[in-house]
Amino acid sequence: MTRSISILGATGSVGASTLDLIRSERETWRVVALTANCSTEELAKLAMEFEAEIAVVGDESCLGGLRDALAGSGIEAAGGAQALRDAAARPVDLTVAAIVGCAGLAPTMAAIEQGGTIALANKEALVSAGDVMTAAVARHGATLLPVDSEHNAIFQCLQGNAVEDVRWITLTASGGPFRTWTREKLDTATPGQAVAHPNWDMGAKISVDSATMMNKGLEFIEAYYLFPVGLDRLRIIVHPQSIIHSMVEYRDGSTLAQLGPSDMKVPIASCLAWPKRMDTPCEPLDLPTIGSLTFETPDETRFPATRLAREVAHAGGGAPAVLNAANEVAVASFLAGHLPFTRIAVVVEETLNRYSPSAPSGLGDVLAVDREAREQALQLMEHA
Repeated sequence: MTRSISILGATGSVGASTLDLIRSERETWRVVALTANCSTEELAKLAMEFEAEIAVVGDESCLGGLRDALAGSGIEAAGGAQALRDAAARPVDLTVAAIVGCAGLAPTMAAIEQGGTIALANKEALVSAGDVMTAAVARHGATLLPVDSEHNAIFQCLQGNAVEDVRWITLTASGGPFRTWTREKLDTATPGQAVAHPNWDMGAKISVDSATMMNKGLEFIEAYYLFPVGLDRLRIIVHPQSIIHSMVEYRDGSTLAQLGPSDMKVPIASCLAWPKRMDTPCEPLDLPTIGSLTFETPDETRFPATRLAREVAHAGGGAPAVLNAANEVAVASFLAGHLPFTRIAVVVEETLNRYSPSAPSGLGDVLAVDREAREQALQLMEHA
């Protein structure tokens, strides 16, 4: 039976991996909408290959180029924020929400409001609007499937078990490329070094987040909203091999762990086939060759991001949205060569100290907090 799918963020790493998997079972899927920020040639090529109904660029200034690239194909082209939301609102069996950052929040909410199934790869959306988004999921009868490898691992380990029987949920972190660096050496870290992750092939922003450990902090907050066990039952450990993607310990002492290669095709396939399984091109684990699996306690002196995220999760209200917005601004400044690596977390913490909004009650409130937090972070960097 053919299933319909829309991919928000089709030209990013998650979108590309999703489309690779769809290629292997092309007869199973009907592609409705593909979106990108601007990559018009790539987006048009994908839209024509997969015979999408519509292709959308978030940057409206790129719409002319998209229309030119799709000329004569019969595929609809659209651009701008509202076009993204409209495309996300088209009824489909599965929406892959993979737009990076808070920019993906409104389209993801539009998909949720259709009451469908959303494979969520945009952790920033859930971090910024956790209460608003989970309320919308309940209100519209939508289903969230976690694409992040850690949350997908937890999701799999929880299957067939009661949440009230959970003693601990443990998120594993690779530690990133700077895990063994001294604080003095971290001061000199370059964008090129930060995006060179030792295990995963990811986009620039998420790679920097992995290097600062903010990615794990965001995932800690995301786990709080996805798995209602309470903050006191969530923890983070460093696992440099990235083989165990997360673990769930139950009150009887049993711990279930999900193991797999460091390839996003594995959790994406889990979502595409759910509640069944599908083939992937990933090489099976060779545990004798891997040899050993090691674990460490996070060093929150060198990498304070996980501490900040934990404090923000306890504070609630608008604090998670401030954390995410300030981090996006600081990471962008670092990638542009304007901010030292070790200042990223400092900017985030100073923004949190400066701006404490009340809890957002709707999407508009979340976006307003996001805008103000960005302005505050930019001002901090300008006057540093």
